[in-house]
Amino acid sequence: MQQGLVASLGRPGGNLTGFSWLGLALAAKRLELLRELLPNSATIGMLVNPADPDSDFEMRDVQDAARILGRQIHILTARTDGEFDGVFATLVKQQIGALIVASDAYFSGRRGRIVALAARHGVAAIYDRREFPDAGGLISYGHHRADAYRQLGIYTGRILKGTKPAELPVLQPTKFELVINLNAAKALGIEISPKLLALADEVIE
Repeated sequence: MQQGLVASLGRPGGNLTGFSWLGLALAAKRLELLRELLPNSATIGMLVNPADPDSDFEMRDVQDAARILGRQIHILTARTDGEFDGVFATLVKQQIGALIVASDAYFSGRRGRIVALAARHGVAAIYDRREFPDAGGLISYGHHRADAYRQLGIYTGRILKGTKPAELPVLQPTKFELVINLNAAKALGIEISPKLLALADEVIE
């Protein structure tokens, strides 16, 4: 809706419906989780892709949340593979040990490289999808993608049977998952609190 594709989530209009991933709305929650992990981190990095049209919205949400939580956000950008090394060099130079990786398909496609750099430089990073902790990353919080795809499949079936897309509200995720990789936490010297472990949908050991 922020990009003007639909009139509203409830009444999309035109000949269009779909799924709103809510990736931006969850960015502030990731900041809260990172603060829970590293309560003494006054400054937190945020990696965004400036080529992503949604990056401004996500940065704004995180910065608004940071003001409430008394944290500062240092924005770092990367749109090519060659820029990742510079991002982590900056984090080390400025002694920023916590990082939010923005929701971005480009970053997801390079999750192995990002996770490896975070581990090499001792940066505690939080991601938007479970594929990152599956690849060795520390923690992720986001929507449950399997459930989202199931909902989309139901919508596809309804449209194929004749329902007009404009009559179908834009779907929003109803299931979310918090995944924590204890091996990554141990390597970073981070002790995960019982509170976070109790909230986790999956703990990788």
